[in-house]
Amino acid sequence: MSSKKGSAENTNGVSWAEQWDHKNGDHVPVRGQETAAKPGNTKLAEYEKKMRAAASTGYEKAKVAAAVSAQKVKVGTTTGIKWVKDQYQKRTKK
Repeated sequence: MSSKKGSAENTNGVSWAEQWDHKNGDHVPVRGQETAAKPGNTKLAEYEKKMRAAASTGYEKAKVAAAVSAQKVKVGTTTGIKWVKDQYQKRTKK
């Protein structure tokens, strides 16, 4: 194929469909993937490990924040319902 502007072929001569077709085992790695597969690339492995740990920590923080927020909503709702109930009882006793 020629390399026309707007063509579905990249600089390696692989079409878009061929890049995403993993059935035949001819996987064309995306930029950055080929370096992750090398056994001597410990800096990348360490970085990925740190990123996973940070994501896990972020998940835990979000989980705790959601639990605290849910508890605040529960307490606020209970207090609001109690207040409405008290107001109703004050008005009906007159």
